[in-house]
Amino acid sequence: MCVIGAGTMGSGIAAHLANIGFNVTLLEQTREHAEKAFARAKDVRPPHFYVKSTADKIRLGGVDQDLDWIREADWVCEAIIEKLDAKKALFEKIEHLLKEEAFISTNTSGLQIGLLSEGRSESFRRRFLGTHFFNPPRYLKLLELIPTEETDPTVVQQMTEFLEKDVARRVVLAKDTPGFIANRYGMWSMIYTVHVAEKLGLSVEQVDAITGPFLGRPKSASFRLNDIVGLDIMVDIAQNLIERCPHDPQTPHLATPNSIASLIEKGWIGSKAGQGYYKKEGNQFVSYDMVTGAYRERLEPSLPSLDSLARKPLGERLREGLQLRDEVGEFLRAYLIPTLQYAVALKEEISHNVRDFDRVMQWGFGWEAGPFEMIDAIGAEHLGIEAKPFYSDGQIQDFDGNYYAPAPEPLFAKITDFPVLEEGTGWKTRDLGDGVTAFTLCNKMGVVDPGVVEGLQSVLDSGKVERLLITSEAKVYSAGFDLKFFVNAIENQDFDAVDKAIAAFHRLNDSIGKIPSVAAVWGFCLGGGFEIASGCTSIVAAAESMIGLPESRVGLLPGGLGTLVMHENSGGDVKRGINALKSMATGAMSMNADHAYELGYLTDDDVICYHPDQLITFAKQHLLSLEAKPKPEWKPFTGPFGGMVDQMQDALKASGELTDYDELISDKAKRIFTKANSREEAMELERTLFVELCHEGRSLARMKHMLETGKPLRN
Repeated sequence: MCVIGAGTMGSGIAAHLANIGFNVTLLEQTREHAEKAFARAKDVRPPHFYVKSTADKIRLGGVDQDLDWIREADWVCEAIIEKLDAKKALFEKIEHLLKEEAFISTNTSGLQIGLLSEGRSESFRRRFLGTHFFNPPRYLKLLELIPTEETDPTVVQQMTEFLEKDVARRVVLAKDTPGFIANRYGMWSMIYTVHVAEKLGLSVEQVDAITGPFLGRPKSASFRLNDIVGLDIMVDIAQNLIERCPHDPQTPHLATPNSIASLIEKGWIGSKAGQGYYKKEGNQFVSYDMVTGAYRERLEPSLPSLDSLARKPLGERLREGLQLRDEVGEFLRAYLIPTLQYAVALKEEISHNVRDFDRVMQWGFGWEAGPFEMIDAIGAEHLGIEAKPFYSDGQIQDFDGNYYAPAPEPLFAKITDFPVLEEGTGWKTRDLGDGVTAFTLCNKMGVVDPGVVEGLQSVLDSGKVERLLITSEAKVYSAGFDLKFFVNAIENQDFDAVDKAIAAFHRLNDSIGKIPSVAAVWGFCLGGGFEIASGCTSIVAAAESMIGLPESRVGLLPGGLGTLVMHENSGGDVKRGINALKSMATGAMSMNADHAYELGYLTDDDVICYHPDQLITFAKQHLLSLEAKPKPEWKPFTGPFGGMVDQMQDALKASGELTDYDELISDKAKRIFTKANSREEAMELERTLFVELCHEGRSLARMKHMLETGKPLRN
């Protein structure tokens, strides 16, 4: 893969491709320019790379002396400055170097794709299209794919399949119109929000309270999102749309709002400048007052109607919100109705169907529902829109008013698409076909409790399961075992209940791997949830998974064979064994799945799925290739290992990473690593030491503090 242009987007695209395993070349004007630009990219926040070492795998070069490297590329993606002449000159320079069947694309977000290939050969033009990545590519899965009238339809199909299967994108086919779908509509929506806020005299806090989760949008809402995107970038995109869309009656709303103009004039262009609509002073954020033009203390908005409606479904709360006679209702009537009406007016010009339009706003902007789903949910009649439902009985309304069934997308199957076989408290089983049964965690945050343990054990004991896929129907895979169970048992002095729960958990996790099994994990994969996953033949982890054993933070050892798992993951290697104990002592959680390998939570038996929407399909395919395998032979660490662990703990205490009580807990884990002479002894010792810690007042204090505050107690 070759990316040309090492700016924000080019570096981000190159990093994403390297993250998922491609050999990547990144070219700038000169090698010096490439190295300088990429040095900045390596330190960007949020980070481009899963682990820093991946950056070293990208080959940096200069167009002036390394252009021949393009001959090796199967895909060349141009991401240089947004100037038509510069891009056309580059394509003229590289055309003769391209492989005969190499894909060629531009990442432009504002130029007409068809103009960029003018003057090129027929071979070039048939392989050329727009690939509009969203920034940052690592975190945003949407890619707008824009063919020209001369792009070969076969190339479009091949590129779509390649991007979705191998590049971890969700592709929406967009028309070669100004701004495509995302910028034409999404940027209009962002800027129109500011105009409405200024007109109504609402504060940035009030608008962000309304336009965040209440409106089915991310917590970044409106003004925080503006800062993230960059106010200068917003104005540049808007100006391009103004110039290219004189026919659009809504174009005047893209004029720069007064507050944005004032902020740009002062250089306060958003997060990259350290301040925009929000500014961090110490540990606190201050807000920009659009009336006074100065920063002031951030004020918590008083909008009681938001709280009263918050728990209702999106369509219902917005329908009721539109009727309110307060700031919320006033804003929704002034902003939401025109915004949804604009989507209806634009749909045929910029999209191939309403689902594509909706998906751009969901996948690119994080909306819970796209504009047409939202219209259906609220009711078109409440919005001054004359339209039949855009979605009906699984079908989609086409622009001619007829309904059609969309093509199935098996690659992106959700776990809830499959039929339920059995259901218990906190769990379900589902039939995935091909002899695969899924066991899904259904408690909030995928929490494991004795009922879930009993349910999974009964499924295994039934003898009906040939191959098992363990996953979750919660917002994350699993936040761990239910701390409330242990707190209640300890406060009731029922340590026998603790002992029995751990024994049952041990039996379960020791028996999962007796049949071919896979855990498909994403989001949090912590504590007891990780221990269940580790009992499987293999873990399939979504790339952004946060994996770990944070039990020390609540005063405990891992209680579901987690200590044994970390010992076995070490493979008898002293350095890895010490690293495993360090991870447990500090309660380290990985920042992503690649990082989990470094911390000792994942091994070569486990795999990463870089496309979160393909997790279930990928995990099932992986499971079908596996056979159950025996547990590794247990061998205690001996010799100088214990002293080396003591040195590690002393260093962590000296740096303030461990307290005396953390060290006490870590010593118990070290004891399992060094004193148990068999797997059975290790299991017994883990259970005994876990119960011992439950007798400790400091452990109970840590558990209660975590439940009450969500933060660890450093006692």
